[in-house]
Amino acid sequence: MADNDRVRPAVVDVGDGAAIPSKSDIGLFTAWRFAFFGALALLVFLAASRPDPYLNILKFVPDGILVTFEVTVGAILLSLVIGLVTGLGRISSNRFINGAASLYVEIIRGIPLLVQLFYIYYALGRFVHVPDIASAILAMAVCYGAYMGEVFRAGIQSIPKGQMEAARSLGMTNGQAMRHVIVPQAFKVVLPPIGNEFIALLKDSSLVSILAVADILRRGREFASESFAYFETYTIIALIYLIITLFFSKLIGIMEERISEGK
Repeated sequence: MADNDRVRPAVVDVGDGAAIPSKSDIGLFTAWRFAFFGALALLVFLAASRPDPYLNILKFVPDGILVTFEVTVGAILLSLVIGLVTGLGRISSNRFINGAASLYVEIIRGIPLLVQLFYIYYALGRFVHVPDIASAILAMAVCYGAYMGEVFRAGIQSIPKGQMEAARSLGMTNGQAMRHVIVPQAFKVVLPPIGNEFIALLKDSSLVSILAVADILRRGREFASESFAYFETYTIIALIYLIITLFFSKLIGIMEERISEGK
């Protein structure tokens, strides 16, 4: 049998972010609508039918939502910088740079995020004090920077080699060609997976509550410890996370469709 006739194994691409709804996937698109609007309706119903404790919980956690977004946005922006540097390092022809970037990716991806949070906050705290939110942002950025590095590496390598050759023929150096030609095109390719990593980071931000960061989960735990309404509190917290995650997954789905239409 010729090589061209062989059946190639299918590539299964499953991320840890969120299932992105698409109109082409009727089942998932319908499930998204049921889940999103169902969660909103349930949240409103609970708050209206039993203000104590459900409405009280909703009044207690808004500042936690702001902290969650502060940590998530700060971490995703820093991880993009780390990821871009790492991605460029992973494709570098310099053995030292390539080796350092690859070592960083392997080490960070092999250590759970929770352990990294503890390490940066407590272990490094012996030498330098890092504020709670800054520790959370730094730990999550370092962790997700490794994943972003692989996203950028794949995105850059997906650009046809002819683009680099064309840029070099115009008199550009490798650095100029990478900065002005390759990386801008790669950004368009990596936007969807970056959006998926954003959602994954948003969900993982609940781990920062262990550092006494007053995020959504931390505020929920505080309310539950005072009222002993654990079931009611964590029901509201779960609904809030679900609504936020589904909302952003829809935005990312719209972004992917527009990118595909623009090709």
